[in-house]
Amino acid sequence: MSAAAVRALGLLLFALVSLLEHPARAHEMSMAEMEVRETAPGEFLWLWSASSDKRPMGDDLKPRWPESCREAGANTVRCGSEGLKGTFAMDGVGKRYSAALVKIVWLDGQSHVYTLTGAQQSVQLYGSAADRRGSFEIFHVYTLLGLQHIAGGIDHLLFVASLLFLVGFKRRLIGTITAFTLAHSLTLACSVFGWLTLRPAPVEACIAISIVLVATEALHDADTLARRVPSLVSFLFGLVHGLGFAGALKSIGLPQSHLPMALLSFNVGVELGQLLMVLAAFLVLSAPWPTAWLSRARRPALYAVGVTAAFWCWQRIAALVI
Repeated sequence: MSAAAVRALGLLLFALVSLLEHPARAHEMSMAEMEVRETAPGEFLWLWSASSDKRPMGDDLKPRWPESCREAGANTVRCGSEGLKGTFAMDGVGKRYSAALVKIVWLDGQSHVYTLTGAQQSVQLYGSAADRRGSFEIFHVYTLLGLQHIAGGIDHLLFVASLLFLVGFKRRLIGTITAFTLAHSLTLACSVFGWLTLRPAPVEACIAISIVLVATEALHDADTLARRVPSLVSFLFGLVHGLGFAGALKSIGLPQSHLPMALLSFNVGVELGQLLMVLAAFLVLSAPWPTAWLSRARRPALYAVGVTAAFWCWQRIAALVI
């Protein structure tokens, strides 16, 4: 490897490692959880769930109750005869916490779950009646959450990047990406509906291994199975990545009355994020770069991806045994 390639590899490694504050937990989204429980007609007690952070969530998030409600002491809200109805908002969501999960439990035992994000900081409450949020609202919220997850899921993006290096912008790239999409959609659905359950730690380790293997295949020109049938490889590894997506979706929470729509829209958001990455890569490669630069950058970039993923492998495997 030339000195220029070594320097490029070093810069790429530094850039990748500097982006990874928590590489062993690449799928986690910062989620705040709040429970609101009706203790008497029109009176509610609300509490944040236990946080692993030293600073309480209340320092960063502040609920704004419907107009008919008034705070009556610490963590108590009185809403009168109208009940908890109207616009409920959460100030600060989308900053330290990417989303807030609010569970409301009524006197009659019914419960509703709402998810607030930086893009949608308010929801409409209808009391203990059936959850009347429209399908469009569910689709909008969970599509944004899917986009946000894939944007922060650096290991998923590196896997897609490895596939691009392996296949290139050729016709079979469509089949390769489609196979990956079908596979992770399948295991995502199976996991959400409870048909397939695996511990998160082994899944995370397997995801890192998948990046190492595909990056290694892309480094060599041998006529391997991965080069002959890349769609098969992307499908098999996509099954594992779908379990990673499922872990993120479960941590966010799903509205039981709109479960299929939430699942579909989260997956749509993930797909949009992946397609945006492919489009960005295409635009970068379509720029008028000198051909020699692109050919020289290929191997250092793949080494950078492989070394980063190998580091994740050791870190995540260590988490299993420690």
